Amino acid sequence: MAATAPAAALMTEPQRKLGMLLCLITIVLAVLDMNIVSAATVPIVQDLDPVHGVDRLPWLVSAFALAATALLPLYGKLCDLYGAKRALLGAVGVFLLGSALCGAAQSMTELIAFRAVQGIGGGGLMSVTMVVMAQLKDPDDAKGGGGGVGGIVGGAGMAVGPLIGALLADHLDWRWIFYINLPLGLLVLVGSALVLKLPRSAGRRGLDFLGAALAAAFATGLLLVTEWGGKTYAWTSPEILGLAAATLAALGLFLWRQATAAEPVLPLSLFRIPEIRIGFAVQGLVGMGLMGAIMYVMLYLQVARGVAATSASLYLIPMALGMTAVGLAANRFAARGWSVRAILASGAACATVALLLLGLSGPDTSLWLVRAELVLLGLGLGQLIGRLITVVQEAAPAHQLGVATTGVRFFQTLGSALGAALFGTVLARVFDSGEPGTALGAVGRLTGAARTHAVHSFIGAVDVVFLSAAGVMALVLVLALRLRPRPVPEPVAQGQALAA
Repeated sequence: MAATAPAAALMTEPQRKLGMLLCLITIVLAVLDMNIVSAATVPIVQDLDPVHGVDRLPWLVSAFALAATALLPLYGKLCDLYGAKRALLGAVGVFLLGSALCGAAQSMTELIAFRAVQGIGGGGLMSVTMVVMAQLKDPDDAKGGGGGVGGIVGGAGMAVGPLIGALLADHLDWRWIFYINLPLGLLVLVGSALVLKLPRSAGRRGLDFLGAALAAAFATGLLLVTEWGGKTYAWTSPEILGLAAATLAALGLFLWRQATAAEPVLPLSLFRIPEIRIGFAVQGLVGMGLMGAIMYVMLYLQVARGVAATSASLYLIPMALGMTAVGLAANRFAARGWSVRAILASGAACATVALLLLGLSGPDTSLWLVRAELVLLGLGLGQLIGRLITVVQEAAPAHQLGVATTGVRFFQTLGSALGAALFGTVLARVFDSGEPGTALGAVGRLTGAARTHAVHSFIGAVDVVFLSAAGVMALVLVLALRLRPRPVPEPVAQGQALAA
C-alpha cells in the first residue's frame, strides 16, 4: 500500500473550507429530519388517514430512527473499506430518494415505509459526515474544532427542528417538510462529488454482513422494547419479555461474531483503548441525559403550564443559543491549551446543575427562570456534544476511524433509547392522577380539584425525572474526570491509499 498525504494536503484551502461547509449542511439535514416530523403530525393525519392515522403516528418517528440506528455500524465499516467520500455520497443519495418518496406518499403505510428508506440514508448523514470532517481537518487546527462545531450545529438543529416543522406545516404544506431536503441534499451531493478528495483504502477486504445484520437486529430489538414497553404492551407481557430475550440473544451473537470475524463491523479491540471505552460510555450517558431534558421539558410546559406545542418548542431556542455560544468558546479555550477533560467536566457540571434546578420546578415557577435553566443546560451540552467524537477519533487507529466514529453515534442512540424507557417508567410509576383510570394524556380534560391534584402529581413525577437525569450527568462528570486524552492525534490518513 502506498502512503499518501491526508485530505488537508490533497485539497486547497478553499476546497477544504467548502467541504467543511457541505458537512455542516449535511448534519443539519440529518438532525432536522429526526425531529421535524413531530411538529406536523396533525396535518399529516388529517390528509392521509383521519380515522386511524393517530394510532400509527409513533411509527413515523420510529421507522426513521430504527433504520438509521440499525445501519450505523455498517456505515462505519464502509468508510474504512471504501472511503468516506463514497459512503457519504451513497448515504445522501438514499436520503434524497427517501425524502422525495415521503413527499409524494398517498397513505400512512407508504409514508412510514418511505420514512424507513429515508432513515437508511439518514443513518449515514451524521456519522459519515463526522468521519469526513476528521479527514478534512488541518493537522495544525485546534483539537476538537471539527467535531465540536459539528456537534454544535447538530444540537442546534435538534432544538429548532420542531419549530421549523411547525412553520412549514402551518404556512405551506406538510409535504414541504420532506421536499425542502431535495435542493439542500442535491447541493451536498454535487458539491461533495466535485470538491472532496479524501483518502481511501487501497485493498478490498470482506464486509461482515452477518455482523452488520446482528447489530441491526440488536439495535432494532432494543428500540422496539423501549418504544412498546409500558405503552403498547406491559413490561411483563409475553410480547415484551420475548422481544427482550431475542434482543439479548442478538447481542450475544453479535459479540461472538465480532470476536471471531476477520473484519468485524465494530471491532472489540477498540474497547481496549481507554479513551474510546470511556468515550463510548459517556456518549451513551449523554444521550440518556439529553432525552430526559428535551422530552420532559416539553411535557412540563404543555401539561403543567398549559403552553401550546408550537410555543413550547420556542423554549428550546435559549438552549440552542447556549449550546452554540459555549461550543464556539470551547473551541477557543482548546486552542489556548485547555484540556478536553476540563471542557468535558465543565460541560457535565453545568448540565448537572441545570437539571437539578429543573428538578425543583413547580406549578408557579417563573417561565423566565425555566428559560434561564435551559440556557445553562445548553451551556453544558455545548461542551459535551461533538467533543467526545474528537476524543475517540484521535485515539482510534487510522484504519478504524470509520467504525470508531459511527460507534460514538451508535452508543448515543442506544443511550437515548434506554433513557426514553428509563425516564418513561419513572414518570409512570411516580405519577398518580388521583382519578382511577386517568392517564397522563387525559390530565388536560380534568377540571377543578381533580385537575389541580393531577397537575401537582405530574410536576412531582417530572421533577423526579429531571433529578434522575441530573444523576446521569453527574456520572458523566465522574467519567470525564477519568479521561486521559492523547496529547498528539494520529494522522488520519496513515497507511491509506490515493484519494477518491
